[in-house]
Amino acid sequence: MTATQTRSRAERGQPGQDRPPVRPHGTTPLSKRERPLWMLLPGGVLMIAVIVVPLLVGVFIAMLDLDQYTLRQWFSAPFVGFQNFAEAFTDSPLLHSIWISVSLSVLVTAVTVPIGVAAAISTQNRFPGRGLVRSIYLIPYVLPAFVVGTFFRTMLQPQGVVNSILHTDVLWLNGSASYWALAGVMIWTSWPFVYLLSLAGLQAVDNEVHEAAALDGVTWWAKLRYIIFPYLRGPLSLAIIISILHNINNFTLPFVLFGIPLPSSVEVMPVLTYIASFQSFRFGLSAAMAICSLVIVAIPLFVYLRAVKLDTGDDAGPNRKQRRADRATLAAAPTAADVDGARA
Repeated sequence: MTATQTRSRAERGQPGQDRPPVRPHGTTPLSKRERPLWMLLPGGVLMIAVIVVPLLVGVFIAMLDLDQYTLRQWFSAPFVGFQNFAEAFTDSPLLHSIWISVSLSVLVTAVTVPIGVAAAISTQNRFPGRGLVRSIYLIPYVLPAFVVGTFFRTMLQPQGVVNSILHTDVLWLNGSASYWALAGVMIWTSWPFVYLLSLAGLQAVDNEVHEAAALDGVTWWAKLRYIIFPYLRGPLSLAIIISILHNINNFTLPFVLFGIPLPSSVEVMPVLTYIASFQSFRFGLSAAMAICSLVIVAIPLFVYLRAVKLDTGDDAGPNRKQRRADRATLAAAPTAADVDGARA
């Protein structure tokens, strides 16, 4: 090895040694632990002000006997602890409302998922007027909930269009039939969201995969099961969890469709909380109901986060150790220039 090659190799550094980073003049480098904190500080302050502080205030109000008589005292209202929570579960229709909200949400989601997937598959391939069909599919989703509620409230009247077409005299806006009326309207407004996410997932399927399946003579069911559905697993999981959360928290549609008071068969949690707060003026009791609703909504969200491993991250547990070992191995491996210098 010549002196020139030895000097050039020394300038490059030995294998496994990191070169000193080039830093602009006059700048002070931050450590790796400080950078994320500075970057997350504005968003963290905003999240604390918008989410954490109101949540803590709601929890505190839920432990006060706050009503129209003690509202002027505000935070000095009598402290009752968990008495509002006990009253919500024992002396109010909260458990009934939980059952109505959860069952409606599960039913609507179970019906909208196959409808949305079928609509996405029907508009995946090019055909004349595909853009128009896709636009028509989105009409139920882009209409405001107030407009949809008013429209169906008119159609579901005893002398409305629905009874005229079905030749019946069912009271859709009162009694046990109200549950199915609300479920039908929620299905009509919810399926385009599943359609959008399914259509986005279908765009990820490569055309070569479809061509290979056609050349192999794959049946349509086998193509759906082994090609289409695996690509839709992620988008459908997200669509299901968002649909469940949205249907549980749906306030505008039942409020406009049925008015106040709601029939017992459609007394959902958001409307019950509204009645307790702004009609009965039991602000402490309504805050306790809202906290219970938050816990119920957090359950499917937590299950989804655990399923996709978003709460722990990909670097947790053995993966972090393995990646550290891989980085150490790559750092210790000689570069191509080092190999060429050694050969010379």
